[in-house]
Amino acid sequence: MSPSSRVLTALSALALISAYYLPIWQILLWAPQYPEGIGMQIWIDHLTGDIASINKMNFYIGMGAISEEMFPEFLILKYVVAVIIAIGLIAAITGKRTLLGAYAVILILFGIAALVDMYLWGYDYGHNLDPTAAIKIPDMSYQPPLIGYEQLLNFLAYSGPDTAGWIMGGSAFVAVMTWLYELGLFKKLRRKL
Repeated sequence: MSPSSRVLTALSALALISAYYLPIWQILLWAPQYPEGIGMQIWIDHLTGDIASINKMNFYIGMGAISEEMFPEFLILKYVVAVIIAIGLIAAITGKRTLLGAYAVILILFGIAALVDMYLWGYDYGHNLDPTAAIKIPDMSYQPPLIGYEQLLNFLAYSGPDTAGWIMGGSAFVAVMTWLYELGLFKKLRRKL
């Protein structure tokens, strides 16, 4: 690996440390009764935000109470991220392209797995409703969007990366671009143009 690629790989790996200090994901809700909005942030090992308010609202439509126990991922996520950081740093220190490739692929797979996990959680949470709920609308589910905005009754829901999530996405982008550079892909493209 070139010296600049090694520096970029190290910076990419070190940027993942942000996941330990900043929220990774956010879910926000706006409605006439909450014009300023309420929301929750998902961190590497806990939740913060207006969880009590969200649970009060959700109770009436039969959704379960949100709690950290719903996320068994919290028990292992900090260790998984630590291993990914270590792989990135080892790739940077040794300068081995194969390790850089492994690091880039692991970051891509980690991102895909996180999105699939988030979708499955949201699907179960929004479809598994209490049949004795005070408010029942036939064939209505309340699954939050995976990414972006969605209207759910009188609520506008948003789901997407929070600060650490954007940093982690940027880190993965840098790792993949560095790997492609090291494979000579950009030189090959330049020759064809």
